[in-house]
Amino acid sequence: MKKSLILSGVLTFAFIFIGGVIATPVSAGKPDTTGFNQFGYNYGARLFNGLADGVDKNLDGKVWGSPTYASDRVVMKWNAAWDACNAAGYDDPDVCAGAWTDNEWNGKGKDGSGEVWHYKIIWVGSEAEQSPYWKDGGYSVWGNYEVIMDQGTFEGVHTWYAHGIPNGYGAE
Repeated sequence: MKKSLILSGVLTFAFIFIGGVIATPVSAGKPDTTGFNQFGYNYGARLFNGLADGVDKNLDGKVWGSPTYASDRVVMKWNAAWDACNAAGYDDPDVCAGAWTDNEWNGKGKDGSGEVWHYKIIWVGSEAEQSPYWKDGGYSVWGNYEVIMDQGTFEGVHTWYAHGIPNGYGAE
């Protein structure tokens, strides 16, 4: 149950906040690109580094309405192709090929959930498993993306849910 909450939250974050909201004006028509904001985002570096409480851009001691993971540390990275793909509508290989995001979740700190997870997500297009970009061992998410790595630890047990082969960005 907890695993599905983390996966749902992290993947929702990656899609909504990295995908659509980054293009949303923050001030003067563009997002602030001069460093980390109060939530943990650095749009210029394409990076989030902070407490999970900030990923939903609402510092309320909760993440997506739940306090369970709010004190966990999160590092998320994405490339320019990820932003461009999301702006182009998620299915243009000329824009989207090579788009990726990396999500690292660490709940081992003070008041954390105790869980640790790492996800790698790539664009594959609407063909999903039939796409030339598809990696064996991953799973489809949002119809146009593949989770090529999903592994972590919960209650002392390490689990792999996805291990795409090869397991790297741009790997053939």
